[in-house]
Amino acid sequence: MSQSGTTLILIMAIAVLAPLLAYGVGRKLPVPLVIFEILLGILVGPDVLDWAHTDALIDGLSQLGLTMLIFLAGYEIEFGKVRGDTLRRSVWAWLAALALGLATGVLLGGGYTNGVFIGVALTSTALGTVLPVLRDAGDLRGRFGSVVMAFGAVGEFGPIIAMALLLSGRGAGESTALLAVFAALTAGAVYWALRPRPPWFSRVIAKTLHTSGQFAVRFVFLLLAVMLGASQALGLDILLGAFAAGLITRLVLTGAAPESGPEILEKIEGVGFGFLVPVFFVVTGIEFDLASLLDGGRTLLLLPVFLLLFLVVRGGPIWFLAPRDLDRKERGGLVLYGSTALPLVVAITTIGVDDKAMTAGEAAALVGAGMVSVLVFPLIALKSRSGAKARPVEGISGSESW
Repeated sequence: MSQSGTTLILIMAIAVLAPLLAYGVGRKLPVPLVIFEILLGILVGPDVLDWAHTDALIDGLSQLGLTMLIFLAGYEIEFGKVRGDTLRRSVWAWLAALALGLATGVLLGGGYTNGVFIGVALTSTALGTVLPVLRDAGDLRGRFGSVVMAFGAVGEFGPIIAMALLLSGRGAGESTALLAVFAALTAGAVYWALRPRPPWFSRVIAKTLHTSGQFAVRFVFLLLAVMLGASQALGLDILLGAFAAGLITRLVLTGAAPESGPEILEKIEGVGFGFLVPVFFVVTGIEFDLASLLDGGRTLLLLPVFLLLFLVVRGGPIWFLAPRDLDRKERGGLVLYGSTALPLVVAITTIGVDDKAMTAGEAAALVGAGMVSVLVFPLIALKSRSGAKARPVEGISGSESW
C-alpha cells in the first residue's frame, strides 16, 4: 500500500477513536475533541511511532479541512447577539490586543513577519471550543453568553482580517484597497442573501433534502467556492473567503429555508467535522515538532510564555473593556473564555511554517500553549462561575456607559 493510503487509514482511524476517548474521559473531565486528534496525530507521526507521513494528497485534504473549519466558524456567528455597545467594546478590546500582540511578537520573533504571525495568533479566540462549554453550563442564552459570543466572534474574525492586511506582501494602501473591494463584494452578497428568495428556491430545497440531489448542500458549497475564488482573485488569503462564505450561508439559509436550515447545517457539519476537519487536526499532530519541544531550550520555554501571553495580550484588554454590568466573576470568566485559543492558532502557525516565516519549534510552542489553554481556561471559568445565575439578554440595555 502507498504511503498516502497508509497515512489516510491512520488519520481516519484516529478520527473514529478520538470521539470515543473524548466521550470516555468527558464523564470525569471535559476535554475538547481536538486535543485527542492532535495528540494521536503526534503519536503516529515521525517523532514517536513514525507510522504516518504527509505528502501532496494528505496536505491537500488538510487544507480543505482548514477551509471548512473557518467556514463553520463564520457560520457560528449569530448577528442578533453581536451588536451595540458590547460589539464596540469587543472590537476595541481586540484592537488593543492586536497592538500588544504585534509588539510582543516582534520582540519574541526577532523580525516583523515572524512577529506578525505570533502577534496575530495571540489575539485569537476559540469560539467553536467555547460555545459547547457555555451551552452545557446553561450560559449560552443568557447575558453572559451573549457577551462571550460578541468577544469571541471578533476574536475569530479579527485575526483573519489582520492576516489579509499585514501578511499579503503588499503595501498597506494596496492591501486596504483590495480588502475594501472584497468587503464590497461580501456586502453585495449579504444584501443578496437578505433578499427574499423566489418560492421555487425553498421548494427545491425541501424536495431534494433527502434525495441524491441535495440542492441545498451543493448550493452551500457553490457559495464557498465563489467566495474562495473571489479572495484568491484579489490576492487575499482564502481563509477570509471561507469565513465570509460562512456568514453569508447563515443568512441565506435563515431567510430561504428557516425550517430546513438546521438539518442542512447538520449535513454540512457531517462533511466538515465528520471528515475534513479531523484530517486537518490529525495532520497538525503528525507535523507537530515534538522533538524541538522535548529538546528543551528556547522552544520549551516559549510554551508557558505563550500561555501567559494569551491571558495578558488577549485577556488583559477584555478585562478592562468588558461591559460594566458584568460582575467580577463574570468578567474573569469572560477573560478566560476569550483567551482560549487553538483552531486559529493552528491555522496561523501552519501558514507561517509553510511560508518559512516561523520555525517549526515556535509553531509547536504556540500550538502546545493553545492546547493547554483549551484544557485549562474553560475549566477554571466554569469553576469560578459555578453557582452563578444566568441573566437573560432582554434585561440589559444595549447602551451601557463606558
